Amino acid sequence: MDTINNNTAADPTPPSPPLIPTQSGTLELHDITIVDKVKLKKAISAAALGNAMEWFDFGVYGFVAFALGKVFFPDASPSVQMIAALGTFSIPFLVRPLGGLFFGVMGDKFGRQKVLSITIIIMAASTFCIGLIPSYASIGIWAPILLLLCKLAQGFSVGGEYTGAAIFVAEFAPDRKRGFLGSFLDFGSIVGFVTGAGVVVLLQSLLSEASFLDWGWRVPFFMAAPLGLVGLYLRHAAEETPAFQQQLDQMEKDDQEDVENRPRISFKEIATRYWRPLLVSVGLVLTTNITYYMLLTYMPSYLSHNLHYSEDHGVLIIIAVMIGMLFVQPVIGLASDRFGRKPFVIFGSIGLLVLSIPAFKLIINGQIALIFVGLFMLAIVLNCFTGVMASTLPAMFPTRIRYSALAASFNIAIIVAGLTPTITAALVDSTGSLYLPAYYLMFVAVVGIITGIFMKETANRPLRGATPAASSKQEAKELLIQTLDHIEQSVEDIDGEIAKLQEQIAALELRKQKYVDLHPRLD
Repeated sequence: MDTINNNTAADPTPPSPPLIPTQSGTLELHDITIVDKVKLKKAISAAALGNAMEWFDFGVYGFVAFALGKVFFPDASPSVQMIAALGTFSIPFLVRPLGGLFFGVMGDKFGRQKVLSITIIIMAASTFCIGLIPSYASIGIWAPILLLLCKLAQGFSVGGEYTGAAIFVAEFAPDRKRGFLGSFLDFGSIVGFVTGAGVVVLLQSLLSEASFLDWGWRVPFFMAAPLGLVGLYLRHAAEETPAFQQQLDQMEKDDQEDVENRPRISFKEIATRYWRPLLVSVGLVLTTNITYYMLLTYMPSYLSHNLHYSEDHGVLIIIAVMIGMLFVQPVIGLASDRFGRKPFVIFGSIGLLVLSIPAFKLIINGQIALIFVGLFMLAIVLNCFTGVMASTLPAMFPTRIRYSALAASFNIAIIVAGLTPTITAALVDSTGSLYLPAYYLMFVAVVGIITGIFMKETANRPLRGATPAASSKQEAKELLIQTLDHIEQSVEDIDGEIAKLQEQIAALELRKQKYVDLHPRLD
């Protein structure tokens, strides 16, 4: 991969495309990164597989929640069993910020590749261990306690997983293809979810209910071990991102080669200096993940427990919806490179606000075709968010603090988002209103609209604080011309503003002189 001769990673730059200082004092062709396609493919595969594994667990857990409730909370009523199982899913989100803070600092200090290798090991091991936990009938209260401990370990590792993977892909991707390539991260999420759900359906069709409750539910969790080994191999084989490597090179030039002397990340600095992108990040993560968890984690339980729909049929409908999402996901990412990220966030949020009630009317109707249409309406809205989130979030912060800032904002928001299945289940059970999930989504839609209005457009622009990245030398030349044209236009705009200010100053001086002529004593 061709590298950039110089890059100022320490300080944020003006809105992209930025005027970036280089050794020669101006941006030149050799200052633009030419992305190596082989290394790019390795990076995307390594990041997407780890994310797929994370959502494989979420998918399995959501679809076997009814079984886990019976295995780990056998003395409770069916409603309490469901809420307790989903509560065990939600509680680990409380420790995700701790994992995000820890892995965020490590990622900005030691590199993205090393941290992602660690997170996938913890995630695979904790998921595998869930399958080993004896039932409540065997060890009593220790069964749900061990389940919670495994979920807490997952939550800690996942705190640095998605943000690190998104940064990993974004820092490798060319500027003009960051939306399309970034969309494959959540493409991996959906694949993981579909795979997890598919495994559950297959086991349920092959086993009796007694056998599934006895040992069948453990099989999907055991699959985490081989998946984790493959993911670890891919991540270990991948190289460090160009942006982070450029930062290290800059540190060496500044005589900061010693790891212990690298600049420390101040969260006070992040919160005070970058409060606006932090709030936008929180808003986007809330909107995306509440919709995600509502549709893909809560809805299987909603269909079976609240609508008394066949569990097998409900799972198959959700799987069909997710397969449809796979086709839409990269299209949204590709379109965002052409039309921008903001339109999809805003229009997706408006769609969520307008379509939530109609979608749930179709779902509650009970007919298979109408249930599918209602769920797919929400799925398309969700694609508008997942198709752009992985390319939008990393572009909001400079390289030096990107991992720390993004992990902090992402995991603060994910606490609220992760409680969605539990809160929704409890509200529906206590009020008896089947439309409460729709009202919940409509409230979230308002947050999404506000977020979309205030977020800055990042499509087709370098990451903040980084020089441009291209997929070929021809594209690099085009980027150079585009960037220089932007700089020239910016200079002209600044000159125009200066001229206007000078005219205003001259007019004020004239008014002052006239006033002094009328009142000489004030001179």
